[in-house]
Amino acid sequence: MKIRYAIALGALGATLAQAQEPQSATAITTQANRAVAAAYDLAQPQDFEDAARGLVARMPEPIIRNAKGDVAWNSERYAFIKGPAPDSVNPSLWRQEQLNNQAGLFKVSEGIWQLRGYDLANMTLVQGKTGWIVIDPLTTAETARATLAFAQQQLGPRPVVAVIYTHSHVDHFGGVRGVVDEADVRAGKIPIIAPDGFMEHAISENVLAGNAMTRRGRYQFGADLAHDPRAGVGSGLGKAVSAGSIGLIEPTDIVRKTGEERVVDGVRIQFMMANGSEAPSEFAFYFPDLKALCLSEVVTANMHNIYTIRGAQMRDALGWSKYINQMIDAFPEAEVAFRSHHWPVWGGERIQRHLANQRDVYRFIHDQAVGLLNQGRKMDDIANATYFPKGLKNDFSTHGYYGTLSHNLRAVYNFYLGYYDGNPATLDPLPVAEASQRYVKAMGGMDAVLRQAKAAFDAGDYRWAAVLGNHAVMAEPDRQAARLQQAATLEQLGYQAESGVWRNAYLMGAQELRQGLKPASPNAQGSELVRSMPLEMVFDYLAVRLNHEKVDGLNLGTQIHFTDTHETYALELSNAVLNHTRGRKLQSPDATLSLTRAAFFKMLLARVPLTQLVEAGEARMEGKPQALAAILGNLDTFNPRFPIVTP
Repeated sequence: MKIRYAIALGALGATLAQAQEPQSATAITTQANRAVAAAYDLAQPQDFEDAARGLVARMPEPIIRNAKGDVAWNSERYAFIKGPAPDSVNPSLWRQEQLNNQAGLFKVSEGIWQLRGYDLANMTLVQGKTGWIVIDPLTTAETARATLAFAQQQLGPRPVVAVIYTHSHVDHFGGVRGVVDEADVRAGKIPIIAPDGFMEHAISENVLAGNAMTRRGRYQFGADLAHDPRAGVGSGLGKAVSAGSIGLIEPTDIVRKTGEERVVDGVRIQFMMANGSEAPSEFAFYFPDLKALCLSEVVTANMHNIYTIRGAQMRDALGWSKYINQMIDAFPEAEVAFRSHHWPVWGGERIQRHLANQRDVYRFIHDQAVGLLNQGRKMDDIANATYFPKGLKNDFSTHGYYGTLSHNLRAVYNFYLGYYDGNPATLDPLPVAEASQRYVKAMGGMDAVLRQAKAAFDAGDYRWAAVLGNHAVMAEPDRQAARLQQAATLEQLGYQAESGVWRNAYLMGAQELRQGLKPASPNAQGSELVRSMPLEMVFDYLAVRLNHEKVDGLNLGTQIHFTDTHETYALELSNAVLNHTRGRKLQSPDATLSLTRAAFFKMLLARVPLTQLVEAGEARMEGKPQALAAILGNLDTFNPRFPIVTP
């Protein structure tokens, strides 16, 4: 008896251990993916020719490291993406990631080169009279510095004479310190050009809501996944985000309206605003003497996001389509169109056709969603609409490798009507875990729910299996059988996804259900961005972090003088919120603090005690130190690895 019991326990242990690892594609997933391969001409050559065109050289060393020797980028991690698609990857996504695998220094046209495949985004170099104009210096200083040095080796050394941020997303400005010295920028030697609203939106997205967006961004980009056919293959928009030092240098030259022009190191540039399209702060621009159009991220080689699943402000699909429509008439002489992601498009006729299809995909998404919501259709019903115009379906550049038709249709509904569907039964929903516990009880208990989830899984009804599995995990997050069942379900959904970010999210969820949350590594990126923020935004950041319950009932006023910038701020704590007002002088402040901006950041970010700064002569404090301590001593520290697939 004991022997048989031991054998049974051993078999159970082996089964559980096996279930902890990524599983094979099921027969149903294999069949679904083969149907995709049969539906499209995946061998269509034009994209492959464009992605490889103009290759100058590839970096001989595939690994880029930071100062500590840690890997910031490894070009070889996706080398397995070649040949026919495996059963565990949607063949259409596999094709896109084969294209995104084209890494190197590429000549776009006379005077323009791009570095592609060394970060999520591209870095573009435009040759001026004396040096390089750098467009979008990647996400991190390590990749920007290494790729610029590689380009200098291939093309000849030239100084960087200007930087252009196309828009306010971090993969287009975060590596700026790898290409320029801030002292040169501040001295007026190197201009940084950006669209109107750049700093406000770069900061609000990456700092104010940065903890939540960063955590969710790990799901979107599959940050913790291995790289193999059952794990991460890329993100559709590009491969992945580099790991390194993120920085920000405030722009010195803001473009505010369409039609503005600049001459930078002898190169003429004409700007067209596109705020509220792919980013709340964005522009496209044209080099008339080079007949080259920079599409920024307004036009890419896939359907983009009206809503990004990491979380961001909803985008205006109708306005987006109109910006692209404007481009068609504004730059008819363009002979090449390059962008912040993917490969360029050459030839006037092809550019015009590409712009028209990209315009039409966002217009269709908008009009389809708005038409259906005006018929009274619910948001989730709209997301299940299957019709897509034939001409767009046959153009790979409109496929949902990044955005998807499903979540973009929901985004348009949300843009106009918000989260509420108009049904009063959904006005005041129960908390997630409590609702799931009640669902499980109503369905006959956990064992009954898991049996139904397994039956749905076996039938290939993975979306319904995921609904059941989610209730099971939210109701009893420690139930191992529930976690493993849900992980298996999410995995098959990931294997079938055409969208790189949907695949990443499904597989990240499956991995965390099996392995639990990984400990958070130290992250100084937020601190670096905070140092670059205007003081108005710094105080907004402090107010977001304030623990309202702990300060409820306190009414305190603190006057802060910045001795280097000659700015004064009134910080007023009342009704559990912190207000700040530049230039306001309090009649009877509880405390007055005088210090430089640098000393303020020592206290705020390096956590140097105020008393130490006062003793060192870097700060002067008058009144009650407790008034400032009531603020700085009650700031929440956000958990960078909060749960997503569990309560």
